[in-house]
Amino acid sequence: MSETPAAKFLRSDALARLGSEPFDVLVIGGGITGAGVALDAASRGLRTALVERDDFASGTSSKSSKLVHGGLRYLQQREFRLVYENLYERQIILRNAPHLVQVLPFLIPVLSRDGLINPKIARALGWALWLYDLTGGARVGKLHKRLDKGQALAHMPTMPVDKLAGAYLYYDAQTDDARLTLTIVRTAAQNGAVVANRAGVTGVRKDASGRVRGATVVADGNEIEVQARVVVNAAGVWSDDVRALDEARPPDSIRPAKGIHITVPWGKVQNDIAVIVPVPKDKRSIFVVPWGDFTYIGTTDTDYDGPIDDPQCTSDDITYLIDAMNLMLREPISPADIVGTWAGLRPLMKGGSVGEKTADLSRRHAVQKSESGVISITGGKLTTYRRMAADTVDVVVTEIDRGGSSRTKRLPLIGAQGSTPADEHLSRRYGSLAADVLSLIEADPSLGALLVPGLPYRKAEAVYAARHEMATTLDDVLSRRTRARLLARDASGAAAEDVARLLAPELGWNEAEIVHQVDTYRAAVADERTRAGLAPGDGSDSALDATLGS
Repeated sequence: MSETPAAKFLRSDALARLGSEPFDVLVIGGGITGAGVALDAASRGLRTALVERDDFASGTSSKSSKLVHGGLRYLQQREFRLVYENLYERQIILRNAPHLVQVLPFLIPVLSRDGLINPKIARALGWALWLYDLTGGARVGKLHKRLDKGQALAHMPTMPVDKLAGAYLYYDAQTDDARLTLTIVRTAAQNGAVVANRAGVTGVRKDASGRVRGATVVADGNEIEVQARVVVNAAGVWSDDVRALDEARPPDSIRPAKGIHITVPWGKVQNDIAVIVPVPKDKRSIFVVPWGDFTYIGTTDTDYDGPIDDPQCTSDDITYLIDAMNLMLREPISPADIVGTWAGLRPLMKGGSVGEKTADLSRRHAVQKSESGVISITGGKLTTYRRMAADTVDVVVTEIDRGGSSRTKRLPLIGAQGSTPADEHLSRRYGSLAADVLSLIEADPSLGALLVPGLPYRKAEAVYAARHEMATTLDDVLSRRTRARLLARDASGAAAEDVARLLAPELGWNEAEIVHQVDTYRAAVADERTRAGLAPGDGSDSALDATLGS
C-alpha cells in the first residue's frame, strides 16, 4: 500500500501554523543540511518548523556532483576520520533511502603515456584503494579490483587505447541531490515538522534579556512572527547573512568555492559507470558520471567572490572541463555538445594558510552558538548531512533540556517502505510513492505522456509536484522536481509553455501568470547559456537527437 504523507505537506497550512503555533526549534534553510536538522529534531519529538527563502534545494543542494561518497582524495590530505564518517554515513543512507541512493562503480584509468599517471603512482593508488576499503568502502560488500586494458575499455570504449595501461575499479554511490533533499523535508513533515518554501527570514526575535525567541518571516508579502525557543541557522553559503541579523559585528566565516558541471549526450562518452579523469595541470580529478541518456562532467573547485544568489558556469569553466575530458577521449567533445550546465557554491569554512586552494580546505563541519543562542551549522558535505543534523540537534537538546538522542540512524525516508511498482523510472525517483504518480496516469492517461521530449519525465510528475511536493513555479518543476533543465536546457525551454499550461489549473495561474512563468524560465535559460559563452545552437536539438538515436 502506498504511503500518503501529502496531507502534511501543504504550504498554505504550513504558513498558517507558522504564525499560530509555538515551536521548540525553527530551522532557517531548506537545503540538505536544514532538511536533515528538521527531520532529526522532529523525529526526537521536538516541535519543529523549517523555512526556506526560495525553494527546497534551490542552492548548493541541487547543484552538487550527486554523489554519496567517502572522498578518496581526502585520504591524500590525511583526513582519515572524515573519510570514515563519510563511508559510515553512506551506508546509513543506502539503507534508509534505497530508492534514491544506489551503489555506483567508479573506474580510475591508469595511463601510461604523457606523464599523467606513471606506474609508481598507480601502485600508490592501489594502496590508497585498499585503505579506502578498510576505512569503510567495503561496507557495500565489494572490494576494489585491478582491471586490464580490455576490461577498462569495456566500461568506456571511447578512451584512447594507446594511452591506457589498465584501471582500478571501486564502489561509491549516486543520488539525485534535489530529490533526496525534498524527500528528507517531506519525511520531516511526516514526523510532525511544519515546513514552507518561499518564506524568507527578515529578522531575529529576541526577549528582554537578548535571548533569541524566534524570527520574522515574510511569505507572499505577509509578515509572520514565528515563536521558537531555539533558532538554527542552516543557510549554507548564506549563513553569514543570517548571522548578520543576530550579531552586532558582521560575520565573515564562509569561503565560497564554485563547482560547475556540464552535461553531454551519453553517446559522446559511452561510460556505463562513473570514471575519474585526472587533470594534470593542477593535480585534481573530475568525475564523469552516466545519468540515463546523458553523461555529466565535473567539478571545478575555485574561489568565488561574485553574487552568491546566482553563480554561473563561465566559458573558462567549460574550457577547463573540456580540456581535461579530451585527454581521455579518442573523439574530442566541444561546447557544441553541451546540453546542460549547472554551478553551485560549497559553503566552506574559512581557515588554513594564506593562499591555500579551496580544494585543500577541510570538508568537516562545525556547530557554533551565538551569544543570543542562534545555533549555526556550517561546512560539511551532502554525504554527511545526517551526522551534521544530529550534532546540531544535540546542541538544541542541551539548550531546551528535552528531545533525547538522535533517532535517524534507522529512520527510513518516505518511499523506502512498502511495495515498489515495476516502473523503473518512477520507482527510482519516488520508491513506493510511485504508485501515487501512476494513479494519476490511470485516472488521466494523457498524463503518461512525456513532459519534455527526449527526457523520461511524465506529465503526471509535474502534476504530482504541484499537488504534493510544494512546487510553486515552473522552475521548481523543470529544475528540481524533475532535472529537465540540467539534462536538456534548450529542450526544457522549448517545452516551457506546455508545462506551464499543465501546471496552471493546479497552481491557479491565469494567462498573464502563465506568460510570466514561461518568460522568466526562458530568460534564465538564455542567460545561463550566454554567460557560459555557448551559442544559441550549442547543445540543442541536434545533440539531443544524437543521444536518442544512439
